[in-house]
Amino acid sequence: MKQINSKQDLKYFLEADKKALKRKTNKPKFASDEIWKFQIRLRKCEYFLNCRKDFFGKLQLKWMRYRLKNKAMKLGFSVPLNCFGPGLRIVHRGTIVINGNAKIGANCTLHVCVNFGSKPGETKSPILGDNIYIGPGAKLYGDIAIGDNTFIGANAVVNKSFPEGNTTLVGAPAHSLNS
Repeated sequence: MKQINSKQDLKYFLEADKKALKRKTNKPKFASDEIWKFQIRLRKCEYFLNCRKDFFGKLQLKWMRYRLKNKAMKLGFSVPLNCFGPGLRIVHRGTIVINGNAKIGANCTLHVCVNFGSKPGETKSPILGDNIYIGPGAKLYGDIAIGDNTFIGANAVVNKSFPEGNTTLVGAPAHSLNS
């Protein structure tokens, strides 16, 4: 999965996120665009964590983490740094909990009440490919891999791998509609 490793990467990630969120400007609107503000802060934190190891970079990272945490608490998000590729699209505010070990590729769409986690006593979390749609209430947990171009339906519970991609996953436990 691609990470932000330069100022150019930061610009690329922000541009991809802006396009995914269908925003026309780089500046969020003052009284709205809370999710866009959150994503900008998330990407800037990733930049300072990965690229700026100097004293002032560490200082800015502390400040950005503080601002990110406040915005995340307001929106109900628990999204760690360096988990998502470019083109992240969070559809609306509400509970989203992502384990820090999860890795999600480019162009992911998240809805409310989505959880990514590990099984009890384990640390491995889901690894998802590119172009993933995750419906409201979906739960993904354990050492699983999901292939590219996958649609995960509302309230699906995914606890096994579907590495082939190009599929639709529904149900609890999840099964593929394409097989």
